[in-house]
Amino acid sequence: MQKQPVTLAAVQNNELFQALIDGANESLRVLGYTEHGLRHVGYVSKTTGNILRQLGYDARTAELGEIAGWVHDIGNCINRHHHGVTSATLAFDVLNGMGMDAGEIATIVSAIGNHEEETGTPVNPVSAALIIADKADAHRTRVRKDSYDAHDIHDRVNYSIKKNFVVVDKVKRRIKLVIYMDDTSSPMEYFQIYMSRMLLSEKAANLLGCAFELVINDMVINNHGSAIAHLKLAATETNVSEEGKLE
Repeated sequence: MQKQPVTLAAVQNNELFQALIDGANESLRVLGYTEHGLRHVGYVSKTTGNILRQLGYDARTAELGEIAGWVHDIGNCINRHHHGVTSATLAFDVLNGMGMDAGEIATIVSAIGNHEEETGTPVNPVSAALIIADKADAHRTRVRKDSYDAHDIHDRVNYSIKKNFVVVDKVKRRIKLVIYMDDTSSPMEYFQIYMSRMLLSEKAANLLGCAFELVINDMVINNHGSAIAHLKLAATETNVSEEGKLE
């Protein structure tokens, strides 16, 4: 008898996953990091799924991306260092206990285990979409209101970003991250902490057969989109996310 697939809703309602997400967010709060709770995982989950859908992947692959996005940071409950690997290990046990298909578990844990720039690399479409979604989530709503520190570059950069959205152009094979910053920070400071993340996003887009473009305050920062400029057909660009929230 074929197993019923484990759904995103089932993962979201799982008490152990809920506790691990809350615990990870609290640990990072104590360590002085930006928000990593339900807002962040919700954003990453839906953005991952939307990227895959916009590029024509099937509904189940998109849902696996959403599941990976929902649980990708639970390893922070153990330790910040190597949290991608510990997140994958924890997710394996819980998903296996929920009865998920073994092949689907393998897809999810490989994506989670490779989402960090220090040790990760895109290894499948779910992994690639997860990387882009996670690294795109820089926004003022991630700054913790009760502990904002103007001397902390992470707080300054995130607080300065008043609008961000991911645009997927399936025809031109382009994934674009668009950011609008105010003068609370600067693109230079953004790159001090996000350069390696953007380079990983370029690799992720390439695995998806796309170029990655970063646009800050209406200026294209990288030039990788020019490699596919020969394509003649234009596509209507569809916003995946806006202002740190999903449509």
